[in-house]
Order: sequence, then structure tokens, then C-alpha cells
Amino acid sequence: MPSTTFRADAVLFDMDGTLTDSIAAVEAAWGAVAVDLGLDPAEVIAATHGKRAVDNLAFYRPGIRPHEMDAAVEAFEQTILDFADSFQKREARRRRSSGESKYGFSAHAGSDSGESTPVLSPTSAFSSRNGSLSTPSSPTGPTTGTRRPSFATRLSDMLASALPEASDAPVFDESTDEKHADEKRADADIEAAWETEADAVDRSIRILPGVKDMIACIPEGRYAVATSGAKTYAYGAMTRVGITPPPVTITADDKRLKAGKPAPDPFLLAASCLGFDAKHCVVFEDSPSGIRAGVASGATVIAVCTSHERAKIEGCGAHFVVEDMRSVQCRTEGEGEGMRLVFTVEH
Repeated sequence: MPSTTFRADAVLFDMDGTLTDSIAAVEAAWGAVAVDLGLDPAEVIAATHGKRAVDNLAFYRPGIRPHEMDAAVEAFEQTILDFADSFQKREARRRRSSGESKYGFSAHAGSDSGESTPVLSPTSAFSSRNGSLSTPSSPTGPTTGTRRPSFATRLSDMLASALPEASDAPVFDESTDEKHADEKRADADIEAAWETEADAVDRSIRILPGVKDMIACIPEGRYAVATSGAKTYAYGAMTRVGITPPPVTITADDKRLKAGKPAPDPFLLAASCLGFDAKHCVVFEDSPSGIRAGVASGATVIAVCTSHERAKIEGCGAHFVVEDMRSVQCRTEGEGEGMRLVFTVEH
């Protein structure tokens, strides 16, 4: 396999899809927004990937006022973490109720902590249900073997079973109270299906292949994270997989940013905070918008095929496209301020 070796001063990592895999939880959270608005989850999921939640919420929920946006973003990103944690919490409750330890051995169940699965229904803090809920269609197009099953198809099946079947019986006029009661029952059925689906699927956040070794090779002060996630989600995702957020972690709610990806601002700010020119940095990215942001910053961009098929990202301008970070080796050369990072990319 051919390889290329080059040198750089620092590394700028994207987070989701590059360091961590929380795609399943993110898709579920955006799927919740889509279903709540009567939109196709597959389309909303595709349109929002790699972009800041603040930009996506401003587009899909234009009724959110500027002074409410920070709280709306935080609430949305908490739902991502809730989806990620839901399955493990259910398993913990199951083990407690069965007297089974986490290692599978029988044990006396301790006292109940009162911990419960978060309510993950469409009627969240920023819900605007209007009664025109449409059943989402299945996503189209191929998916990669490294990605977990899409949320849209699974939720579509769950909601289809929750909604009442059409009937050929004559339709009689109902009183307003009866109609409201029917709507409430339908909403309750949908929410029950939603929570069942949320608990049934393992959307735990995972560290991606090669990430731990790559971070271990880079000295402190020579790498940063620049993500489209806000602080709640970014710090929550990294700590859940054992990554300590570096001192320079640029999140989407950083007030110094004028624009998010695909604009280069997040990477330019991260490089500046490290004390280096972005042109002498390496960017690791997985999404088309992030890759374009890295290219626009002037950095050397290594795209990883961890969330998109190679064909989807090859035309975005990355200098290298690899399957994951295991295809990239890094070592240091020199000491002190003159230290360089030496990269070898198998491609």
C-alpha cells in the first residue's frame, strides 16, 4: 500500500464521527425534531450532519427567539446524551431488578436509586406539536458497514404500530371533546412507542478505531478539538469514551466564532489558540461540511470514512481519504518549540 510522509506543527480534530461515534444518538435526536415537525427524519438527519445545532435549530425552528437559543441548544444536546445513555440505564435497571451483577453473576439486588430513563418523547422543551404528525419514510441510499442502523426506519416501524389502523367503517361526527381525547390517546401511543424504541437500541457513544493511539502520540499543546457540537454535547461525548477534552476545545457556542462549518472559523480559531498557523496544521474530519471547512482553513486535511461512504467525501477537497485513523501514523521530531509532528498516511 502506498504511503506519504509529511510534517506539521499541530492537529485539529473534529469530534463526532472523527474521535467518537455518537451518530446513532445524534440521528435519534434529529429524528425526534423531524417527527415533531411532520418531516421525513432521513432528510433532516442528512441535512443536519456536521453542522452546528444552533444553525440547524434556527432553520427548522425559526420561532426560537435569539435570547432563547442557548437554552434550546443545550436542551437539544442533552437529548443526544439521553438517547446515548438510555439503553445502558435500562440494562442497569434490569440487572438490579433481576439481582444480576454487571458481570452477569447472580447477586442480591440493592436498594433502588430511583434512576429512571429520561423522557425522550417528541414533546420536549422545544416541542411545537401541531397535530399534523406524518409517519416518516425510510432513508434511502447505501450505508457503510461501520455505521449503526439508522434511526429513521426503526422509528417508522414503531410509530406505524402505534398509530390506529385505517377503517372502512362509516365515519360519524364526533364532539370536540371526543376528538381531543382521541388526539391525546394518539399522542400517548406515539410517545410510548418512542420511549420503547429509545430504550431498545444501544446508542452508546463509542471511541473510533485508532483514536486512542493517535492522541497518545501527540504532545499536550499540539492538538485541539473543533466541533460543531456545543459544550454540553461535546464534553459529554468525549468524557463518556475516556477522552479528556483538551484545553483548546472549540465548541459551537463559542462566542468568538462568527460562523460554523463549512466556514473555516472553528479550525482557524483552534489553531490560533494553540499558537500555530492553520496552514501548518493537520485537520481530521469525517463530514463533507467539516472537510470543506478544513480545506478552507489552509490545513492539510485527512478525511476518515467513519460516517460517510468514500464516494460521498472524495470530492470535498481532502488531501487524503482513509478508512479510519489506523491508516495514519504520527511521531515527533525534535524538541521544544522546534518540535514537528511527522505523519505517515497509508492510502
